[in-house]
Amino acid sequence: MFENPGSDGGLLVGKRILVTGPTGQVARPLVAALAQHNEVFGLARFSKAEDREAIETLGARTIAADLGTGSLEQVPQDLDYVLNLAVVKTGDWGYDMRANAEGVGRLMLRCRNVKAFLHCSSTAVYEYAGHEPRTEDSPLGDIHRSMFPTYSIAKISAETVARFTAHEFGIPTTIARLSVPYGNNGGWPWYHLLMMQNRVPIDIHPERPNVYNPLHERDCLAKIPGLLAAATPEVTTVNFGGSQAVSIEQWCAYLQELTGFEPVFHENPKAFGSLQIDTARLHALVGPTEVDWKAGMLEMVQTLAPQLLKR
Repeated sequence: MFENPGSDGGLLVGKRILVTGPTGQVARPLVAALAQHNEVFGLARFSKAEDREAIETLGARTIAADLGTGSLEQVPQDLDYVLNLAVVKTGDWGYDMRANAEGVGRLMLRCRNVKAFLHCSSTAVYEYAGHEPRTEDSPLGDIHRSMFPTYSIAKISAETVARFTAHEFGIPTTIARLSVPYGNNGGWPWYHLLMMQNRVPIDIHPERPNVYNPLHERDCLAKIPGLLAAATPEVTTVNFGGSQAVSIEQWCAYLQELTGFEPVFHENPKAFGSLQIDTARLHALVGPTEVDWKAGMLEMVQTLAPQLLKR
């Protein structure tokens, strides 16, 4: 699963890897998989003891630190790779900018000798452009303002700091703009199913369909070595989503087919809107994804709430 097509031609086995945000929906399965064959460090604030225990149970060593305000002295300086998946969206502009943007710069300087630094950004950096698939060079904007006031701007700022730091200090870096990650640990489609179950309206943009590129956790895991291998000090920026473009309307219809719960859509011009990505650069770097979206969402429901499936 973790074959690395990089210059060392090896596997992600026996490496020293730092993963930030290890308790998150995207990072946690990654920690679980990598810790089986590597020395993995998980960095988070760990304000809850049970969160720290859960990550240590997966086989990772934990580091309690705040990327916005805390010291990073506990972070080893002889790491092979850093996977930065931490994200803060408290709505406090000062803190969120420090944690997300300044934090990535501080972390890169602490880990400047790594073979590769993978910074996970988001397609939330793009401005709304209807149904036009976004390329990595598409205009940026504040698309998430209505729900998460600081999110898009903090993500854009973090990318800028990551590029500057990589250029100035020669740190091989890849910036991966995540689309809709989901899987057996949850994700946006899972929240939509819970909303359907409880008859909570789902906001969608009036310019239907609302298209995205859902990325299953197994595809995320499988592509990590290639994204690390693509890192350069000039910085490789790539959209990171599934090869299949699927709308909210489509996956909710399929979840209704599986469970019988009917979605209630509420048209809202302030909703995120269609955010389909161009996957050409992703395919050139690491190839297409493999998990069919219907199979992935069926597995998600079977894992998280099998009782909801129609008999």
